[in-house]
Amino acid sequence: MPAASDRRRQLVRILFTGYAPVHFLCFKPLYDHLVRVPGVEVQLSGGTRTKSAQAPGGYLYDHEQMYRHFEFPDDTVRSVGSLAKADFDVLFSANTRRIEPRRVGTRIQIFHGMSFRNRAIRPETDGADWYFVLGPYMKRGFETSGILAHDDPRVVQVGFPKTDRLLDGSLNREQILRDHGIGGDRQVLLYAPTGERYNSLETVGEELIVKLEALDRYDILVKPHDHPHSSIDWWSRLAPLESEHVRLVREPDVIITLSIADLLITDASSVANEYALLDRPIVFIDVPELLALTRKKGALLDLETWGRRGGTVVPDVVAALDSVEHGLAVPDEHSVIRQGLVEDLFYNRGHATSVAMLWLQGELGLA
Repeated sequence: MPAASDRRRQLVRILFTGYAPVHFLCFKPLYDHLVRVPGVEVQLSGGTRTKSAQAPGGYLYDHEQMYRHFEFPDDTVRSVGSLAKADFDVLFSANTRRIEPRRVGTRIQIFHGMSFRNRAIRPETDGADWYFVLGPYMKRGFETSGILAHDDPRVVQVGFPKTDRLLDGSLNREQILRDHGIGGDRQVLLYAPTGERYNSLETVGEELIVKLEALDRYDILVKPHDHPHSSIDWWSRLAPLESEHVRLVREPDVIITLSIADLLITDASSVANEYALLDRPIVFIDVPELLALTRKKGALLDLETWGRRGGTVVPDVVAALDSVEHGLAVPDEHSVIRQGLVEDLFYNRGHATSVAMLWLQGELGLA
């Protein structure tokens, strides 16, 4: 039997860091597998962040707030401050400006989505040892931007593990409907805007919800974005609008409610691309001020390749109501485009987690 010191040397220590619950949700499929691998220890850090001139790096991180929706064994989650004296073999980072420990052997960059705003493709990701890219579109974006060389050997064609459950049959529609108090006799709409400033929830969202409910024909799920910089508590603000057929979605994982939605209403969120995996209708609320802000920030805004072509773009609430009705009546209208979109955006659709784990087993020697 190996000595205790030998067993400690054999332990592979893995750290994940991010600054929003959605960041962890993108790592969670891997976490769920890694914690079952003998000889592997997984810890989590980061936290929802607030700007602070006094804090190292300019941010304070609240790890308890970020991970409050999840259950873990004791000592799994640790503060960012404690990382200054910690060493790990592998770091998974879901944000572009990595939160790092004192020392780390291998840095793996993962991503928390891919929208036409291309905020994932940023120079700050430079320095990772490996990039778990979502699909050919993201790979081309990194190459054309000059961040990664053409066919850079650090690129691993994984896909998006977070979305596997949309396609692998593991979600129970009837149970999810019951969990949200939905009877199943009406078509389900999911309204899931982005969290960036000037999003559609800020501009027309409340009017949209009220007028959709007034039609008295849909069950409406509303999922505000958990954007760390939002100054509005949307769950409190929208609470008076909840009713028998309007529900606020408080669970952090949008994949669950995407799975039961017959139609998605959004604006500039990467959730539209994830929903396209189901090949169901999408209505985009136009957000010109948000797009202008995106351009101002220097992001690689791309409305030409795929953009919002997988659904219908509308300028206002009246047009949105008409497009919802039309989309449900003719759900296949943009189907060919959506099928092309998901082929370009996502490798290994429905089994990205298993692909990632096979790679990790080979590269890191995990049993």
